Amino acid sequence: MIGYQAVAKILAAEGVEFISAFPHQSLIDACAEIGVRPVICRQERVGVNIADGFARITNGRRLAAFTMQAGPGAENAFPGVAQAFADSVPYLHLAGGGDLLGNGVPPRFNAVATHRPITKWAAPFMSADGIAGVMRHAVGQLRHGRLGPVLLEMDGDVMASEVGADVDYQPVPRHRSAASAEDVRDLVRALLAVDNPVIYAGQGVLYAEAAAALVAFAELAQVPVLTTLAGKSAFPETHALALGTGGNSKPLTASRFLEETDFVLAIGSSLTRNPFTTPIPAGTTVAQVTNCGEDIGKDYPVVAGAVGDAQLVLEQLAEEYARQDGPKQRGDGNDAPGRVAAVRSEYDQRWAKHHVSDETPISPYRVFHDVAAVFDPAKSIVTHDSGYPRDQLVPFWKAPVPRGYIGWGKSTQLGYSLGLAMGAKLAAPERHVINFMGDAAFGMTGLDVETAVRAEVPIVTVVLNNGHLTGYDKLLPIASQKYAANQMQGRYADVAAALGAHAERVETPDGLIPALERAKVATAEGRPAVVEAMTKVETEVPEKSV
Repeated sequence: MIGYQAVAKILAAEGVEFISAFPHQSLIDACAEIGVRPVICRQERVGVNIADGFARITNGRRLAAFTMQAGPGAENAFPGVAQAFADSVPYLHLAGGGDLLGNGVPPRFNAVATHRPITKWAAPFMSADGIAGVMRHAVGQLRHGRLGPVLLEMDGDVMASEVGADVDYQPVPRHRSAASAEDVRDLVRALLAVDNPVIYAGQGVLYAEAAAALVAFAELAQVPVLTTLAGKSAFPETHALALGTGGNSKPLTASRFLEETDFVLAIGSSLTRNPFTTPIPAGTTVAQVTNCGEDIGKDYPVVAGAVGDAQLVLEQLAEEYARQDGPKQRGDGNDAPGRVAAVRSEYDQRWAKHHVSDETPISPYRVFHDVAAVFDPAKSIVTHDSGYPRDQLVPFWKAPVPRGYIGWGKSTQLGYSLGLAMGAKLAAPERHVINFMGDAAFGMTGLDVETAVRAEVPIVTVVLNNGHLTGYDKLLPIASQKYAANQMQGRYADVAAALGAHAERVETPDGLIPALERAKVATAEGRPAVVEAMTKVETEVPEKSV
């Protein structure tokens, strides 16, 4: 057995179902030999995005992996790794290398050195006999603490060497810990001392599979819940206590309750300040629950904190809240659901006309409304691309189930949603998977529609084609006016059809639902679908921060 075969055997032992890849890479054949399916992408970034989407939907419970050749392959994968690192996504990145002796000699690309700032851990295999130990440590890194991509560089001479003995490897279990009783007590005391608390739920709730525990605690304490963009779907957005998602744009419920709150309890969030996470108002008292102790008080001062797995800590909070007679102390005058309903009604009335607009070009809000009418959100996974598709979709798509939505934004690479959607569909083939792209995003990665066709990954891609880089007329006023620098063109349904997908171009609102229904049928038959909607340049976005 040589090194490549040893790695493949370990991947199989960890239950890896497929490996996204772009040749040339000897690991691909080693995996195929033992029944681990290769999914060959058209570009390395999308291959990383596929592994990323799979890791998100499975909450890291099922190992996701990507591999590529040395040199240009490892170089081209860099943006995908950076995106996964920004959003703390745990997947295994198996980078091709040259030979160990020449590693680090300029100008050779060294994947470990180059990727170390954007990975949780990066290391080379130094010997064939050491492969099992390195893999064990890598998988442990993927399952504990702050999540993120892990890179292992496979130098060709090491990987082609014989492994001295049979691979001694046992799958790495996941371990969890609860918070200290004293910290939980102090959190509950702080919560009971305020009048208008808000729970701020991050993606740590999703990775801990703690959505049910969050609902139980929110209902017990009668505290409204706001999610971060990455945490969207951690709390059912159809719930009476749901405030929606606080991203760069947000529903009125999020803005109004943050303006009025006197206490924010962050759960499963690092509280990292960035343009795509709604900031907590200055002067607000903050408490924080996270599995990464170094995040406590990192960007906001906190009055109380607890370090532990979100599900375990939520269960502790519920027990402590009952012990301190929390429901009795809060009293009957706390009509949180009524207050949420009143603001939600105001918000819905303000925006209702956009969702049913008959204007042409089509309003993107009408597109979102009709997609929700055709694809049951409770049985779907939806994601967005960067820019206006994200900012317009986030405040209105109500995700009712965990991982019914993939929200992202700490890095904002155009074209990301297509690979995410493919990875999500591979993780959950029983669910409808829809990704929304602008025309600029399709231009970045649209050829990988052919990957979905060839690999039989039946997703629905909705392209919002308005022929513009929306908003760039203000960012580049002179270039836009003199040289049309903010405009682009293309018939993307024609491109998708040529790549083998079911594809339609829709120019009027009354054509949306029929086209979406036909896309739904196509995916049920195993064929990816692309619906190109000719939309207006829409710059109105609810509660946009910047």
